[in-house]
Amino acid sequence: MITSDQLKDVMERADALFRYLDIDRKKVEFEEEQLRTQAPDFWEDPKRAQAQMKKVKDIEKWLKGYKEVRDAADELQLAFDFYHDEMVSEEEVDADYAKAVKLIEELELKNMLRQKEDPMDCVMKINSGAGGTESQDWAQMLMRMYMRWAEAHGHKVTVSNLQDGDEAGIKSVTMEIEGGEYAYGYLKSENGVHRLVRVSPFNAQGKRMTSFASVFVSPLVDDTIEVYVDPSKLSWDTFRSSGAGGQNVNKVESGVRLRYWYTDPDTGEEEEILIENTETRDQPKNKEKALLLLKSQLYDRAMKKRMEAQAKIEAGKKKIEWGSQIRSYVFDDRRVKDHRTNYQTTDVDGVMDGKIDGFIKAYLMEFPVVEED
Repeated sequence: MITSDQLKDVMERADALFRYLDIDRKKVEFEEEQLRTQAPDFWEDPKRAQAQMKKVKDIEKWLKGYKEVRDAADELQLAFDFYHDEMVSEEEVDADYAKAVKLIEELELKNMLRQKEDPMDCVMKINSGAGGTESQDWAQMLMRMYMRWAEAHGHKVTVSNLQDGDEAGIKSVTMEIEGGEYAYGYLKSENGVHRLVRVSPFNAQGKRMTSFASVFVSPLVDDTIEVYVDPSKLSWDTFRSSGAGGQNVNKVESGVRLRYWYTDPDTGEEEEILIENTETRDQPKNKEKALLLLKSQLYDRAMKKRMEAQAKIEAGKKKIEWGSQIRSYVFDDRRVKDHRTNYQTTDVDGVMDGKIDGFIKAYLMEFPVVEED
């Protein structure tokens, strides 16, 4: 049975969310933005109309999320009072408490995602490190982990390019994670190198092996985001896709390879960005998706430069290295530990099955980013 202090904590956190989210202002804003959708000429510009509809829905999500929290907190207060009148059981009060805390924590976490990129879908690329089959197997295990996480959170995963390993696993994979909420906001915590320590099934002597794989997460831009691509720095190759699809997929050169020469605006250094897409048998569609992935990368680079500039200004805050080793998965010791936050768990099987929300929450609480003006 919960205590009066636990009840007080829930009510205070619900009240705090009302203030943090500025619910009264959001209600007025929602009505104003909704009125704009009722203008007679609203759908004459479909792109602008869709952007406005998205704005309305985004505000509505905050209002609905807070209403769920408020209702759950009030129901808990009622259940707590009824318990003392012997009208409900301890189990019912505890169940209402668990529900209220879950909703509050979810909204508190979402409230920390204030960057304009956070609500976007994302592109995730996983590369196996040095170590051959062992690392390639590890890369495939990570791919499955993120697919399971995405599935549990209502996202759709599309594999746009996959290179199989030599004997097992994968060399690399590029996936788009779309359709749910805040895919980039949550998964940006996964950027970096992931380290596996286990007794290798590929080693005849049963030795303990260490493997590495890198994870890169970028916001997936859409038509509402303007990203300039210099056509003079862009070139295309086509090739025959391989893999699922058998002989039919190999008869046409549906796979596309995009090359783009990127110039760093600060240093002037040039670098080739290479993107391959074999998602469909339709070459124009693959080209369209490859161009979208290029825009996502260019947007991501600009965003990270902005974050680096912000980090220099806020010198007192911890620096986040995007390419550093972030997490160790030690199978024999039944331990997964994040080196940035020191958050760890012994539920190795659960983590590999996509249960990584604890790591994500710890990261967002450790490295909050202020809302942009």
